[in-house]
Amino acid sequence: MRSFLFRLIGILEIVGGFLGVVASVRRLLPLGSTYETLMALIGLVLFGFILIAGVLLMEGSERGVAFSRVAQLLQLPLLATPVLSYALHSGAFINVFATLQASPRLGIDWHLGTHGFVLAVAGPAVSRIGINLLALLSWLVLRLR
Repeated sequence: MRSFLFRLIGILEIVGGFLGVVASVRRLLPLGSTYETLMALIGLVLFGFILIAGVLLMEGSERGVAFSRVAQLLQLPLLATPVLSYALHSGAFINVFATLQASPRLGIDWHLGTHGFVLAVAGPAVSRIGINLLALLSWLVLRLR
């Protein structure tokens, strides 16, 4: 069972990391503003790291397990406030979040076969905080011995 779950996590990391690297390279190529270039470079590094973690995990390497744990922790938080926004997902996500406004509400959002990266000094008017449940579960599975 452990082997199957590790392989599933590795596949999601490889697919999402590859898609993220390709999207980051496409975002880099038109050489736009300094901000766009910086965000594309950060995305390229993050998705490259996730891709390498997935490949090492599929090989059965202990370094792959350690890298994958870090990769899952990077995907855990979901933060969207008027001051700062951060979100990262690679391969799939199940986000559980709370919208903070006059009447707070809970929500859930999920997708399979996707990638995404947001890092911004500004964000939406209505704040949202949450966690990626799939990243949390993957991190817990990776701690199995």
